[in-house]
Amino acid sequence: MSPTARVAFALAGLAALALVLPVGLVFLAALAVVTATVVDAVAARRPPTVSREVPALLALGVGVPLVVDAGTAGSVRVRLRQPVPPGLEVTPSEADARLEAVLIGRRRGRHLLPAAAARSTGPLGLGRFDHRRGAAAEVLVYPDLPAAERLALAVRQGKFADQGRMTRGALGLGTDFESVRDYTPDDDIRQVNWLATARLARPMSNQYRVDQDRDVICVVDLGRLMAAPLPGAGPGAAPISRLDAALDAVAAVALVADEVGDRCGTVAFDAEVKRRLSPRRRGGRAVIEALFDLEPAAVDSDYELAFRSVGGGKRGLVLVLTDLLEESAARPLVEAIPVLARRHAVVVASAADPDVLGLVRTPPATPLDAYAASVAIEVLEARDRVTAQLTRAGARVVEAPPDRLGVGCVSAYLTLKSRARL
Repeated sequence: MSPTARVAFALAGLAALALVLPVGLVFLAALAVVTATVVDAVAARRPPTVSREVPALLALGVGVPLVVDAGTAGSVRVRLRQPVPPGLEVTPSEADARLEAVLIGRRRGRHLLPAAAARSTGPLGLGRFDHRRGAAAEVLVYPDLPAAERLALAVRQGKFADQGRMTRGALGLGTDFESVRDYTPDDDIRQVNWLATARLARPMSNQYRVDQDRDVICVVDLGRLMAAPLPGAGPGAAPISRLDAALDAVAAVALVADEVGDRCGTVAFDAEVKRRLSPRRRGGRAVIEALFDLEPAAVDSDYELAFRSVGGGKRGLVLVLTDLLEESAARPLVEAIPVLARRHAVVVASAADPDVLGLVRTPPATPLDAYAASVAIEVLEARDRVTAQLTRAGARVVEAPPDRLGVGCVSAYLTLKSRARL
């Protein structure tokens, strides 16, 4: 229980009147105010019935509706407030009787949304009670799933540059043996099965089919470099980390792999392997659920250990999401790439920093701007040298702004698939 500001104003007014009115009369008036406050607070003591509608799953940076309703409380006025932990944001956070707000996840992972707070004020506006109604709810903040689903839909509708569905394999042939059939004049000479031809005394050909069941393994770096901040998409957007941009790209590739009939898995690592999920059919959601709550660690990444965890099984696409900072930091990556490139198609993807690109493209207005531009040029030249080294080691490099990294990774994946490089 607590008095309102109205009680303080009333008592202050009575204190001023004590200068001109009898003290006994002022005392009785003050006692009446205190009594009315207690009675008013008793009326507000009964907890209101508060209901809350909140989704259990959010996408990073995407707002969802949050509704908190106190119902009808008669003459008692109810003020609602929704507290949030640091990783969540709610706008507005307070309202009378019914709160209709937008809840936004600003940080991936698991968050505990506290119960809504209700402040009941009596009919006279003198006394009030604070209540905490309901229970805390767990809210999961995933990567940007709406953007990933839009890419998968574009592939499904044939609106992406390359849908990744091959009708013919490399050199016009399929990739998996299916059966032996009679030879036709249109068959390639390489399809002739000479043993079957000799046995049956008539030309026979091998029938092949295109294998759509490719393995896609997303290898995600969780080392210290992935904690570096990047500007958010759009003006006023909250900054994100390099790992956030990488996981958005993983979500896009995983859902597209489901769409084109491939198997998707993942390996997440820093100095050790944190998560490992073997490739599986319709594994996009499983990959996202395995990675969404991971955070960077203040350690150097062990690329060789991660690449050994990929294994030497069926040839597929290995998508490595990391940061290409400069030559010395990328040397372990360059040295470890041949471990994968001997058996798999390898794509190394990294988010480009728009602020660094802006320093180069904007004419300097002050000497400090010129110095900053010269440093940015050195950073970009170092990244170009790392890109050249990775290319010579057998990897394809994708570098794009954070909001376009998913598109770049999907495009590289579908291009390699259409060329039967997987």
